[in-house]
Amino acid sequence: MLSRLSRPKALAVCALPVVALLATAAFAPLPFSLAQPGPTANVLGENKGTPVITVSGAATRRTSGQLRMVTIVATGPDARVSVGDVIGDWFRTDRAVMPRDSVYPSGNSVKEAEEHNRAQMRQSQNAATQAALKYLGLSADQVRVKLKLADVGGPSAGLLFTLGIIDKLDGDGGGGDLTGGRTIAGTGTIDADGKVGAVGGVALKTQAAHRDGATVFLVPKAECADAEAGLPKGLRLVPVTTLKGAVDSLVALEKGKGTVPAC
Repeated sequence: MLSRLSRPKALAVCALPVVALLATAAFAPLPFSLAQPGPTANVLGENKGTPVITVSGAATRRTSGQLRMVTIVATGPDARVSVGDVIGDWFRTDRAVMPRDSVYPSGNSVKEAEEHNRAQMRQSQNAATQAALKYLGLSADQVRVKLKLADVGGPSAGLLFTLGIIDKLDGDGGGGDLTGGRTIAGTGTIDADGKVGAVGGVALKTQAAHRDGATVFLVPKAECADAEAGLPKGLRLVPVTTLKGAVDSLVALEKGKGTVPAC
């Protein structure tokens, strides 16, 4: 026989499963990764004591500015991310909550993710070399380029690698630095024909760039809105869709004349 519960008691009894469910959800793993601004590296300089760009078969020039590729750091593919973690980072401008599949599309193990990122980096470096030599009208049979950047994976440094090769070989085409002595940062994939592709995490990458002294940030045009979100003061966005457009924009900045696009 069921006894009749008063209303307060009935509410309390009914609330118990809800509280238990919420408590379980708060600690259950979710399919997200937590990301933050990562390190940057000057592709015109050295990384861990080794030149990032080494050219043989052609004369290179001394550069004075910097071209900094940028990264984000994310929790691993097997990390447990809870509701509490997501809520804690959701409203922070220096953190981002990203779908795990967008960060680690290759699988759920650290080993798979690392191998995938290394493969993407190798492909990006090959495309950057091809795009730069094609832009300069040089043959890969005569000019050899070696790119080395430790502990960084993925394809998003492609544009900066390409610009770095061009700056070391040709500068702005008129004897000056492609950077104009500035610290330029940016992100974007590149293909052999010089087309710039979109990447992820640009809002965090602008923060990394500003932190490390950049005043100009090259961003794939399709990601202008994301880059403008929380843009650090004093960092100028320059949207790009092609290698030629990126070079033209940097030359215009250096010469102080010509049109420099804006988001």
